[in-house]
Amino acid sequence: MQESREFCVTLHLMARILCIDYGRRRCGIAVTDELRLSATPLTTVGAAEVLQFVLDYIASNRVDLVLLGRPTTLRGEPSESWTYIEPFSRALRRRLPQAVDMQFYDERFTSALAHQAMLAGGLHKMARRDKALVDRTAATIILTDYLESIYNQK
Repeated sequence: MQESREFCVTLHLMARILCIDYGRRRCGIAVTDELRLSATPLTTVGAAEVLQFVLDYIASNRVDLVLLGRPTTLRGEPSESWTYIEPFSRALRRRLPQAVDMQFYDERFTSALAHQAMLAGGLHKMARRDKALVDRTAATIILTDYLESIYNQK
C-alpha cells in the first residue's frame, strides 16, 4: 500500500519591482507582478512629475526595488543622457523609504527594441509614433531583461 502524502504549496507574495526608463521629457514606467514573474507597462509620466509618482506608487503598493535604466555607450561608459539621469537618481534615492532598494540596469538599445517590438506586434505607424507608448515599452523591456538576468543566475 502506497503511503499518500499531502503537499501544501504556499505562494509567498513578494513586493513588486518598479522600473523607470527616465527621459528628458517623459519617463516610461513598468512594474512586475507580486511574484516577479512578468513585467507589465504601467504608465508614462512627465519627467517633472516622475519623482512624486514613484513615491505615491510605493506608498500604495508593495515595492521593494526601484530599477532605473542606466544608459551606456557601446564601450559601457555612461552616455551623455546620464547627465540628467544622475541628478534624478540622487533625488530619488534620498526620498525612497529605507526598505526600498534602488538599482541601475543597462538600457542600451531599449528604445530601438521597443520600436521593433511594436512593429512585430502589428501596431500601425501612427501608434508607433506615440512616444509615451515607446517609453512604457522600453521600461518593460528593461524590466524583462533584468528579471531574465536574475533568474538565469540561479
